[in-house]
Amino acid sequence: MRDCSHAVTDGMPVYPGDPAVSVEPAATMEADGFRVHRLALSTHAGTHLDAPSHLEPDGRTLGEYDIEAFRWDARVVHCDPGRDGSIREGDVPAADGADAVVFATGWSEHWGADEYREHPALTPDAAARCAREGYHVGVDCPSVDPAGSAAFPAHHELLGAGRLILENLTNLAGLPERVTMHAYPLAVDADGAPARVVVD
Repeated sequence: MRDCSHAVTDGMPVYPGDPAVSVEPAATMEADGFRVHRLALSTHAGTHLDAPSHLEPDGRTLGEYDIEAFRWDARVVHCDPGRDGSIREGDVPAADGADAVVFATGWSEHWGADEYREHPALTPDAAARCAREGYHVGVDCPSVDPAGSAAFPAHHELLGAGRLILENLTNLAGLPERVTMHAYPLAVDADGAPARVVVD
């Protein structure tokens, strides 16, 4: 099995404007005889799932999906987004019974660096094709839309079709073209949640 999740750590990178992540002691062995940590983070911290309610007024929350919806028969597309950083419609494989497509661009290597924010993204046409093919979508960067996008066209194409989006994946290099991906979010009925993502 392979872990494709970023660890949740104090001060970890977050999407610009999102709440900071805090992991700090609330009780210590020295003072209390046991350990407890206080965890503060947003629903879109680290490796996480976006539910349609993230951007769609009447979209479903994570709690409205059966647990089976988070186990994907996934196509892995190892791609080079090119000079403009775009994942294009032609990069989207034709439907063949898979639940999801995961775009492995290698961008997770920049995790923690300023350049991580200037990341590859899906064109609206690519996102629309993913939705037509019935795919949930995973990416190894912070968003399916370009940095600074205010309209979020790729998000709307996918979430508007009831598809889930998995962002901030890592450790995708060398994966075969077809995998089983387990992307189980925290059990919170919300617009998204951090997820532990494992591939077998």
